[in-house]
Amino acid sequence: MAERKVLNKYFPPDFDPSLIPRRKVPKNSQQVVRLMAPFSMRCNTCGEYIYKGKKFNARKETVDGEEYYGIKIFRFYIKCTLCSAEITFKTDPKNTDYAAEHGAMRNFEPWREEEAVETQDRLEKLEAEENNPMKALENRTTDSKREMDVLDALQDIRARNARNERVGHSVDLLANIGVEELENEEDRERKRLEEEDEKLVRDVFSKVTMPVRPGMPSIASGSGASESDTPVTVTVKRKADDIEPSLHSLLPESARTQITAKTTTSLAAKKQKLGIKGIKIVKGKGKAVVK
Repeated sequence: MAERKVLNKYFPPDFDPSLIPRRKVPKNSQQVVRLMAPFSMRCNTCGEYIYKGKKFNARKETVDGEEYYGIKIFRFYIKCTLCSAEITFKTDPKNTDYAAEHGAMRNFEPWREEEAVETQDRLEKLEAEENNPMKALENRTTDSKREMDVLDALQDIRARNARNERVGHSVDLLANIGVEELENEEDRERKRLEEEDEKLVRDVFSKVTMPVRPGMPSIASGSGASESDTPVTVTVKRKADDIEPSLHSLLPESARTQITAKTTTSLAAKKQKLGIKGIKIVKGKGKAVVK
């Protein structure tokens, strides 16, 4: 069954296409086409009505010596469904429609009605102007106003087109010249963002200098027994918020305990050195008793 679908044909070795006689075809030959009636018509022989959309097997040919701005005009031959009389019609590119030619009469032609209406309006206008000079003056004034409006609209369109053309040229000029300036602007913006990031990092990871009291253990050396007056540099790592933690809370627990004990011992030693046990204030007499 697959042999039926083969598109390649066998050509023998001694095949010569020049020996094949060419078929003589007339210059304007007719073609058989299937079409529908483009408009409703009435047969002139028997009076039969043929409605629009009726299907026919028609003959098609090109009309010799007729064309519309280089567009070819075609003629179609059909037969009446009742008396088999020949009916012809052809294309009408001017009105974008079809025109009845022979054997039948079209029931309605829209462009003819439009032409009749225009002709009637023009005749009525001329007759009114002849009988009434004021009407003629009003018509001329109306026509002049319409022409001025048309000219103003045309001038606006020309000005808009000229403005759009200037804007287009300006955009092209900026695109050709301002590429380097745009790149420099992007570099400056990138550098500014990098500086802001670095500043934020410095704020988050800041270094705070904490003074060391006399007798305070040196945290930098890691020994709790040695005393030094050198300030200690503590690296503070905190979140980027407005609340700054205290330095005492950032120290380890052992260092806080040693600082508290050392401070208490130092104050007690100073009190013993001065010999002061305490001060008692007696209310109402304005005296201070030292014990």
